[in-house]
Amino acid sequence: MSHAIQRASELALDEKTVTVLRAALKTTADEIVQAIIDEVPPYANALSGHMGATIRRAVRTALGHYLDLASGKATGGDAGDAAYELGRGEVRDGRSMDALLSAYRVGARVAWRCLAEGAVPAGLPAAEVAKFAELTFAYIDELSAASAAGHADELAAQGRAHERQLEHLARDLLAGASPEVLLASAQRAGWQPPVSLTAVLLPAAQARPAYRRLDPNTLVLDDLPDATGVLLVPDADRSLLRRLTDRTAVAGPARPWTLASASYARALRARSLSSDIRDTEEHLPELVLSADVDAFADLRARALAPLRTLPAARARRMEETLRAWLLHQGRRDEVAAALFVHPQTVRYRMSQLRELFPDLTSPHRVLELTLAVGLGVS
Repeated sequence: MSHAIQRASELALDEKTVTVLRAALKTTADEIVQAIIDEVPPYANALSGHMGATIRRAVRTALGHYLDLASGKATGGDAGDAAYELGRGEVRDGRSMDALLSAYRVGARVAWRCLAEGAVPAGLPAAEVAKFAELTFAYIDELSAASAAGHADELAAQGRAHERQLEHLARDLLAGASPEVLLASAQRAGWQPPVSLTAVLLPAAQARPAYRRLDPNTLVLDDLPDATGVLLVPDADRSLLRRLTDRTAVAGPARPWTLASASYARALRARSLSSDIRDTEEHLPELVLSADVDAFADLRARALAPLRTLPAARARRMEETLRAWLLHQGRRDEVAAALFVHPQTVRYRMSQLRELFPDLTSPHRVLELTLAVGLGVS
């Protein structure tokens, strides 16, 4: 209240004037409250009943501190603290600072009119009336500033609390918590569940910038191990990755929102498999074949055992040929083109492969060999 205190030092109301003004405090407070109800719509209902009585007491208290200040008996600090708490309370009641500032402006106008009507007849010299007006509005300005600070601090505090609740929800989702736990966590965070969520992994430093370009209902974590960030994007389509500039982003599949942990797990596994994978939906065969590394190694060893009887270089050529033959369903010219060899070479190699694999036309053998060579030649 430094500015108001400075104004007060230039004006010390005599005891007679202060006594007259104190006698009018209740009436002045009532007029201020009524004017606010009439002129500031957000307070039309808020100032009735118990709340109205509370506000009237607060207005009378502020006016009392003001008169103490004007008579040189107070610093106004208590009123500033009360105004700060009023600003915080407005956030909790869901009102904007604009409404409160409007109420202060109305209050200042009515307070000055009522106080001036009492001060002038009480003998306040005309030369002091201007100083009295300056003090009145300086006092209201500083109350407004204190309330604005309280309003901003409460918004920030609630924003941080809300952000922590959203982060807690994201952690519950990644951990695969039960639907009951997830619903409760979503309700606490005030988060509207979508139909599906898609997990996107990217460097932690890119998580927040990327988040700002996505659906505002997206959940974000940027403090996971290995400097990893994760986005849980609601109802994403496959154009999602085009909106992310980081070329190392990896997107899992869309999953029902309570099963977001499955999307996250697949994205993690894809990243561990290859740094070239961005969209896991485009690499399903690799992901399937790498799901059980030991089982895949055993399958290859058993299915391709006949090739192990050949010299290493020849075995590699024969496996390349076998893979191309399986992928192109035995169409010799396409196999030759894929291998960059003459069709006769393909014919020769396939005759050798049929000797090594007598049951090459068996559906079960074809399936086993297709899986065994599915990730390419080792």
